[in-house]
Amino acid sequence: MKDLENREDLILLMDKFYQKLLQNKAISYLFTDIAQINMEHHLPVIVDFWNLSLFGKGNYKNNVLKLHLDLNEKSELTAEHFKIWLDTFYRIVDENFSGENSEKIKTKALSIATVMQIKLHKSA
Repeated sequence: MKDLENREDLILLMDKFYQKLLQNKAISYLFTDIAQINMEHHLPVIVDFWNLSLFGKGNYKNNVLKLHLDLNEKSELTAEHFKIWLDTFYRIVDENFSGENSEKIKTKALSIATVMQIKLHKSA
């Protein structure tokens, strides 16, 4: 299995990740009903985020924490939501990629989820 190497790999990863995540009724409503995310618009943006986070490339400019704080105001983001998100993320990475960058993106995801939960808890 190949490692994550470029933006095209991230597109594949995020596409598979969101396909799986949106099948899980315990979390999908946050995307579909609460945030009302248009996936055609969201996928390139989230790929931009991971491209910058993992490879230091691109021009992602959104404030990820603020976006999630705003979402949390509409519907609480629980520890269970973060667990589902992280477990799904890990599974999709592991099913499709293997190597240093694959491990790095999982570590970054854990870090982001952890910090976000701390910040959301503080703002409550």
